[in-house]
Amino acid sequence: PIIIIGIGIGIDDNNGTMATAGPPPGMGPIMVLNSKTQRTHGRQAQLGNISAARAVADIIRSTLGPRSMLKMLLDPMGGIVITNDGNCILREVDVSHPTAKSMIELSRAQDEEVGDGTTSVIILAGEMLINAEPFVRTNVHPTVIVRGYNYALQEALSICEKLALTVDVQDTD
Repeated sequence: PIIIIGIGIGIDDNNGTMATAGPPPGMGPIMVLNSKTQRTHGRQAQLGNISAARAVADIIRSTLGPRSMLKMLLDPMGGIVITNDGNCILREVDVSHPTAKSMIELSRAQDEEVGDGTTSVIILAGEMLINAEPFVRTNVHPTVIVRGYNYALQEALSICEKLALTVDVQDTD
């Protein structure tokens, strides 16, 4: 069963779907929720998001590196897919958690923009969230955690600039 919360005005957009035109003034937003949907807030939601990111990263972690393992997947049509390609695995996985969906979208964006590194970007994002978990548990505000990651990024870029070597492409030696 579906639970509809709030009141909205349905508008047919000429393709058979209905859109809602916002709530009447003074009323909250309209939400259509499955009866089994759970809403969490605050730290519990943040920790749930970290757990979802960890789960996605753990799915494909074993497919990276020289000792990578193949995954056997059953697709919706009943076919079997055997692969160690992280992007292929994430395309076949059906998730419902919003953070897990964002992680999969991150993989797709990496594949579209660069064409490689989909597994690495998911594992890296998952590890960054896993490393942030103790700070979230000790009530460090997320903006402070992000500020720390930005500081670490600037330090890493500074070190890369110091270690960079200029290469002359005209020099054949």
